[in-house]
Amino acid sequence: MKFVLAPDKFKGSLTGIQFCDAVEKGIKSVFPEAEILKLPLADGGDGTIEILDYNLHGEIIEVEVKDPLFRPIQASYLFIKPSSTAFIEMAEASGMKLLSSDEQNCFFTTTYGTGELILDAIKKGAKNIILGIGGSATNDCGIGMASALGFKFLDKDDNEIIAIGKNLSEIKKIDTAYIIKNLSQINFSVACDVTNPLYGADGAAYVYAAQKGANIDEIRILDQGLRNMATLFKDQFKIDTQNVKGGGAAGGMGAGAKVFLKANLISGIDLIKKLVDFDSKIRNADWIITGEGNLDHQTLSGKTIQGVIASAKKYNIPVAAFCGSISLTQKELDKVGITYTSSIIKKSKSLEDAMVNSSDYLNNISSAFIKKFFI
Repeated sequence: MKFVLAPDKFKGSLTGIQFCDAVEKGIKSVFPEAEILKLPLADGGDGTIEILDYNLHGEIIEVEVKDPLFRPIQASYLFIKPSSTAFIEMAEASGMKLLSSDEQNCFFTTTYGTGELILDAIKKGAKNIILGIGGSATNDCGIGMASALGFKFLDKDDNEIIAIGKNLSEIKKIDTAYIIKNLSQINFSVACDVTNPLYGADGAAYVYAAQKGANIDEIRILDQGLRNMATLFKDQFKIDTQNVKGGGAAGGMGAGAKVFLKANLISGIDLIKKLVDFDSKIRNADWIITGEGNLDHQTLSGKTIQGVIASAKKYNIPVAAFCGSISLTQKELDKVGITYTSSIIKKSKSLEDAMVNSSDYLNNISSAFIKKFFI
C-alpha cells in the first residue's frame, strides 16, 4: 500500500516537511509495512525554497543585497546546477517579513534587492530563473528589480529617479541602453496565483497597498503611478500590461516581470509540481494525503491542495486532507474531490494547543485514518 504525503505548510506551526514526518510516524505506528513517499509542496510563496531544496537537492546561495528600504542584508536563493535553474523568493530580499510594523509602507519600498538576487543567479550561470512573488512589501511595479539589472527610469528632465512606489508617476522614460548583456537569453517564469490587473479598483494599489502600510492618499498616488507605468509599457514596449492576468501581483511585479524579464506568469502550484515531477511520482499511489493550516474557499483558488486534487483526479487516487482547521462543508469537500478529512482544531483544547502540538495531533489523526480504512 503506497501513500504519497503532499502537504503545504501549516503557517506559524509546521513546515510541509515536518507534516510529512509527523504523518509518516502516525501511519507506521499501526501499518509498519506501508510504503510512504514524501513530496511536500508549495505554491511559490514563502517557504518554497525549502521545499524545492528538499525535493531537488540544490545549493543555497547567500548574497548581500538591499532590503526594501535599501539597507544591506543577507538573502538567499536556491541554485540547481544540473539544470542551470535558480529559484528566487521575492520575499527574501523585498518581503514584509524584513520590516518592522512601523517600517512597512509600500509607498517608500523597493524591489531592488530582488533584482540583485537575479543578477547574482545569472552570474552563477543560471539559464532558467523562477521567481516566487508572494509576501512582498512593495508596490513599485518591479522598477527596483529592473534598476538592479541596468534599466534606468528618468523624469521629465532626464534625471534618474529613486526606484520606489512613490515615484512611479514621475517616470517619463525608460532607458534600456545599460541593461545587462545576456538578460534576454534567460528564461524567466513567475509563480503567480493572483489574477488582479495592474491598476484600478481591483489593481495592486487598491487591493493590497493598505495591507502593506499605505494610507488612502498614498494608495491613490500609487494607483496613478501604476497607470503611468502601463502607458509607458504600452508605448515603449508594445505590451498592454493592464490585460496581463496577474499583472497587479506583488505590487505590480507581475506586470514588471512581463515587461522587463519577458517572463511567463504561471500558477505557482503547477510550476512546483512540474519541477518536482509530481504527476509521474504519484501514478501508482493508493492514497494521497495532503494538508494545510486552514482548508477554506481560498484553498480552491489555485492553492496547493487544489493542485494536489487536480493531479490525483488524473489517476483516480483518493485524497485525504489533514488540516489545522476546515471551514468547507461536507458537500463542498465532496464536490472538489476530497474523500476524507480531519482537523486538528476539533481535537485540541485551544488554538494555542493546536499550534504548539500540531505534530502530536497529526500522529493521532494519521493512525486513526489507517485504522478506519486498513486495519
